[in-house]
Amino acid sequence: MKAVVMAGGTGSRLRPITIERPKPMITIVNKPVIGHILSLLKHHGITDVTITVQYLSKMIQDYFGDGSSLGMKITYCIEDEPLGTAGGVKNVQNLIDDTFLVLMGDALIDFDLNQIIAFHKQKQAIATITLCHVPDPLEFGVIITNNEGYVSQFLEKPTWGEVFSDTVNTGIYVLEPEIFDWIPENEPYDFSHQLFPKLLTADKPIAGYVAEGYWCDIGNISTLRQATADLLEGKAKGIDLGTHIGGNIWVGGDVEISPKATLFGPIFLGNSVKIKDEAVIHGPTVVRDYTVIDERAQIDRSIIWRNCYIGKGVELRGAMVLRHCNLKAKSVVYEGVVIGDGTIVGEGAVIHPNVKIWAAKNIEPGAIVKNSVIWGSQGRRILFGRQGVTGMINIDLTPEFSAKLGAAFGSIFPKGSLVFFNRDPHPGPRMLKRGAISGLPSAGIRVLDLAEQPIPVARYFTRVSDVQACVHVCLSQFDKRVVNILFFDERGLNISKDMERQIERVFFREDFRRVYTDEIGTIGYASGVVETYMKGFLQAIDVEAIRRANFNLVVDYASGPTVRFLPQILTELGCSVVALNADQNPAKMITSFDAHEAALDRLRVITKALEPTFGVRIDVAGEYISAVDDRGNNINHIDLCAAMAELALSADPGKAIAISANLPYTFEAIAARHGGRVIRSKVDAYALMEASLEKDIVMAGGSKGNFIFPSFQPSYDGMMAIAKLLEFLVLQNRRFSDVLADLPPYYLARSQVYCLWETKGVVLRKLREQFEGQLTKSVEGLRIVLDEQEWVLILPSPDEPYINIIAEASSQTNADKLVQTYAKLVKDLQP
Repeated sequence: MKAVVMAGGTGSRLRPITIERPKPMITIVNKPVIGHILSLLKHHGITDVTITVQYLSKMIQDYFGDGSSLGMKITYCIEDEPLGTAGGVKNVQNLIDDTFLVLMGDALIDFDLNQIIAFHKQKQAIATITLCHVPDPLEFGVIITNNEGYVSQFLEKPTWGEVFSDTVNTGIYVLEPEIFDWIPENEPYDFSHQLFPKLLTADKPIAGYVAEGYWCDIGNISTLRQATADLLEGKAKGIDLGTHIGGNIWVGGDVEISPKATLFGPIFLGNSVKIKDEAVIHGPTVVRDYTVIDERAQIDRSIIWRNCYIGKGVELRGAMVLRHCNLKAKSVVYEGVVIGDGTIVGEGAVIHPNVKIWAAKNIEPGAIVKNSVIWGSQGRRILFGRQGVTGMINIDLTPEFSAKLGAAFGSIFPKGSLVFFNRDPHPGPRMLKRGAISGLPSAGIRVLDLAEQPIPVARYFTRVSDVQACVHVCLSQFDKRVVNILFFDERGLNISKDMERQIERVFFREDFRRVYTDEIGTIGYASGVVETYMKGFLQAIDVEAIRRANFNLVVDYASGPTVRFLPQILTELGCSVVALNADQNPAKMITSFDAHEAALDRLRVITKALEPTFGVRIDVAGEYISAVDDRGNNINHIDLCAAMAELALSADPGKAIAISANLPYTFEAIAARHGGRVIRSKVDAYALMEASLEKDIVMAGGSKGNFIFPSFQPSYDGMMAIAKLLEFLVLQNRRFSDVLADLPPYYLARSQVYCLWETKGVVLRKLREQFEGQLTKSVEGLRIVLDEQEWVLILPSPDEPYINIIAEASSQTNADKLVQTYAKLVKDLQP
C-alpha cells in the first residue's frame, strides 16, 4: 500500500518556531514530527510514500531525500499555491492505482495502521476516516458514526454550544482511487469541509474507525509542549528515544553529565550534550544535540534545541529555546516563553511569562522583557466569546492590546476600506476605543468615529452606509471592571465565526499589514447619524395610527445613551411618558444583578399605580427590553417573546418567526394559530440575526428580551421593539394583559451542572449513544424528545465549565423532575 503525507502547512500559530522551518519539520524530542510519521509507516510495512509540500518545501526534501537512508521510497509533490487537503491529494493521482493511506505530517500518533486498513476493507467504503476521543473537540472536526460504523454527521470546528460528541477527525484516511473522481483539479478543495459532506449527500459509504492509542495534533505551542511531555512520559508507544540510562533519562552518543549535576526524569539528552557541575534539570525536559548546560543552571520542564549555550546560573522554567541561542549567566526565562533561533539573552536579563522573541534578537544585559520582541504573543487561547472580545479593563484589555486588535481587524480588509467606530459613554471604553482606532490606519483603513451611539443606531447606520464594518466598545452592565469589544459586518450584524478566526489568526501571529506613509488611513467623524436612524425608524412603523391611540407609558432609560433617541421617538408617536433614569450618566450605567431586579420592581410599582399601556425598561446598550403589563405584572422574557410572536403573526398571518433553540414549544402553537411557521436558531446573537434574514420572517426573538424586526434592520433593537409593540396593540385593538392571558401555557425548567471543559465532549458523546433513538435534529446541543409535550435540551455553555439542562413538560412538576433527572445523569456520566 502507498501513503500520502500532507506536509504543506505553514504553522502560523506556532510562530516564531515556524518562521525558519515548515510545521512538519518541528522536532518532537529526537526527530521532526514528520519523521515520526515516516517511522510509523515503515513499522507497518508501508515504505512507498509521497509527501505533498509547499511552505519551505526544500527543507523537507533536503532532510529526507529519496528516503533510501530510511529504507523507504519517497517522492515529492510540490504545490505552487495551497490546494487544501483534498486538492493536494488530487495532485498525486497519477501515482496512485489502488487503496491508499493519507496522513497529516504534523501530528504525533501511535495508531495501529493495519487495523485501520483492515476495517476499511471490511466496510467496503470509498473512504474511512480515523477517529479518536479528545477532551477539547473545538479545534477539530466532530464526527458521528452509526451502529454499523459508517459516518452519519459532520461538524467542523464547532463552538461549545454545537458540540455533540468528543469523537474527532484525526486527518488519517484510507481511500479508494475512485475518490479522485469527486475532487476538482487545480483548485483548493478540503476533505472535511467539502469532499466528505459531498460524498455523504451522494450516499457514498464513509466509514469511521475509532482508534485506540495516542494522537496529538501539533496545532500550537501548547500542544507541542504537551506532545513532547507525553512522548517522554511514555504515552505514545513504540517510539525509540535512544539509550536509556535509568531514572527515565534517555541519551544520545557522547553525552557528558557531571557527577555533581542533578537530573530528575523524564529527560532526553541529545548527542554531545554537556551538563556541568551543580546543574539541576527537572523533567519533562529535552536538551538537543551539542547544547551545553553550564554550572548551577536550573532547567525545569523546558525544551532546548540544538547548539545552544545555557550559561551559569541561568533559570529556565517551562520555556522553549530554539537553535543556536546563547543565554548568558543568571538570565531568567519564565513559563510559556519561546526564544527564537540565534537569539542572545544578555547576562541577568529576565523574560516574563508568555513572551515570544523572534529569531536573531539581542536582549540587553539586565533587561526586563514583559512584551514580545518584534512580533508579540498573547496569553489568550482564543479572542472571541459570546460578547465579542471581553476582558478586565487595564488588565486583560489595555490600550496597547486594543491597538494590536485594531491592526489585526484592519489587516483582514483591503487597503482603503472604511470602518465605523462606536462606544458607550464610559471613560474606559473611550480609552480602549482610541487605542483600537490608532491600529486601524496603520493597516491602511479609514475610520469614521460615531462617538457614543446606542448599539442599534450604530448597527443601522453601518447597514445603510458604504462601509466594511463597525466596532463598538462598551462596559459590561453588571461588572464595571469588564469591557466588551463587539464587531459588526457591513450589514450591521455580528461578524461570522469565520471572520472571528481570521482576526484571531492575524492577532496571534501578529502578522499585521503595515502600509507605507502615503497609504496610512485617515480618522474622522461621521455626520448625519442621528438623522439617518430617526428617519429610517419612523418610516418603518405606522406613526399616525400610534399617535391616534394617545398611549401612556412608563419608561426606564437606565441612564444609557438611548435617552438621546427614545424620548424623541415617543414624542413623535404622541405618547405621554413617565420617565425614569432619563439622564445619561456613565456612573449609573453599571448595576449589579440585584440592582437591576430592584429597578424592575420600581418599574412594576409605578406602572401598577399609574395603569398605563405598559411599562418598559430598555438596557444601557439599547438592545434588550424588560416589560410590565397594563395591570402592573412583571413579564418574564419568554412570555414577552411569546406575546410579541402572537402580535407579529396576528399582523402577518402565514408568515414566520425565528426564535432561539432554548425556547418552549408554545411558539409552535402560536404559529399554528395563524398559519405560520417557526424557525429555530442557535442561542448566540449571530445565529439569530442570520435566521432573521430568511424569507417571510416578520420577527425574531430570544430568551432575554432581545427582538429583531428585519423589515427595519436584522439585529437587536429595543427601541424598535417598543414601537412595534405599540403599533401591534393599536392596530389589533388589544390590551397587553389580554394578549399575555391568551398565550398557550408552557412549563419550563432549567438547571446548570458543573462540568470540566475537557469532559464536556465525553458527556455529550455518552448521552448521544444512550439516547440515540430519541434525539431529534437540533441546531444546538442535544435535544431528547420524550413525547409531544416533553423534551430535554442538553446545551454546553460556550463560556463557562457548565452544561445547561432545559426541559419542557406537561406540568411544572414534571419539568422540574426532568431537569433533576438529567442533571444527575450528566453528573454521573462525567469521568
